[in-house]
Amino acid sequence: MKAAVVVFPGSNCDRDCKVAIERSTGAQVEMVWHGDTALPPGLDLIVLPGGFSYGDYLRCGAMAALSPIMAEVKAAAERGVATVGICNGFQVLCEVGLLPGALLRNAGLKYVCKAVDLDIVNGQTRFTAAYGQQRQARMTVGNGEGNFFADEATLDRLEGEGHVVFRYRDNPNGSARDIAGIVNGQGNVLGLMPHPDRAVEAELGSADGAMLFQSALASA
Repeated sequence: MKAAVVVFPGSNCDRDCKVAIERSTGAQVEMVWHGDTALPPGLDLIVLPGGFSYGDYLRCGAMAALSPIMAEVKAAAERGVATVGICNGFQVLCEVGLLPGALLRNAGLKYVCKAVDLDIVNGQTRFTAAYGQQRQARMTVGNGEGNFFADEATLDRLEGEGHVVFRYRDNPNGSARDIAGIVNGQGNVLGLMPHPDRAVEAELGSADGAMLFQSALASA
């Protein structure tokens, strides 16, 4: 199994993701610089990590979406390669058009960093299959712009078609309908604000995030 973690200027969870994937799955993980114009061959998983790409200038994820490597990421995702955007990575996926909606300033206008409890709304996706009958998970959030927003028609479609994957039990940032993570229509692109990479060992407070990476690579 082979995965890639894309590194943008300002990424700060890229190494966390690399270690989390390696320890959770045993997969080979390559770091890919944002200025590269090609992805490694034979990838089973692409991860856009958390952080503050380009210092969050202009709008979170907007500049990263224009990085050279993103054309290749988008093409790979459209071919069906499993792609995960975590926190800032979720923002990038929305900016590049791989997922609907947008991430706005938190409702309280403050940065929020804490453990959160999640409902696993759809356990049948390629990112949640390893959870089995488990319907709750604990991860952490760390963001100032994690407030998921979409128009009512889009929200209805996401819920009606089973594209809402994770939902906050105690919404920390004001996200519409408590949405914490969604997948695209094809089911191979996941964006979520909580960090599975910070929840892969019991010593970190939870190992629930490990099953997300295991699910993604098992499906490959």
